Amino acid sequence: MTSPVPAPQPRADAARQRVSVLRRHGGTYRSIASAAGLTPATVHTLAAGQARPQAATIRAVLAVTPGRLAPERVDAGGTRLRLRALHVMGHDCTRTARAAAASPQVIRALTRGRAATVSTSLRDAVIAVYDAWWDKQPPARTPAQQAAATRARRRAIRGNWCAPAALDDDQLDTPGYRPAYGWKPARGTGTAADFPVPPPTRKEPRP
Repeated sequence: MTSPVPAPQPRADAARQRVSVLRRHGGTYRSIASAAGLTPATVHTLAAGQARPQAATIRAVLAVTPGRLAPERVDAGGTRLRLRALHVMGHDCTRTARAAAASPQVIRALTRGRAATVSTSLRDAVIAVYDAWWDKQPPARTPAQQAAATRARRRAIRGNWCAPAALDDDQLDTPGYRPAYGWKPARGTGTAADFPVPPPTRKEPRP
């Protein structure tokens, strides 16, 4: 009676090749690890051939396809339009950055169109701020607040930036979307409440 033929063991070199393919499709060690249910260090060690991986690790990596990778960076167009629309309402980069727990320099670069992509976490933070403030003016209790709002509105006028109400919400995050309208004055329906004290500033790389 012949013994059953053992199933072939997954090969480490095939897993390393899969990591290379995934990275060519824009994957990072972190996104590949997330899709495979592993740690980034495990994926990096596998890719570098620094240790003999376990069979379970190899199988997990081989199960990941490019379509399963969650993008860590996305087109910045929608974020840029939201930031510019907030300027029309009087919310400057410093105020928005504070609410989004982001660097003012990064928010300014996005607003000026100097970044082609943005992290999904920062995009989501800006969306949250925009959804809360799109129809609200900033507080004007002090001369400094009044001056900041005036500067933001003047910048929006110079840039011919579209007000929130004229943006197409269904198209905002479609790469290449351009508003059908330029600047128009907008005063909103009231005063925006300040966000709670934000978490530590995200270390978003500068464009």
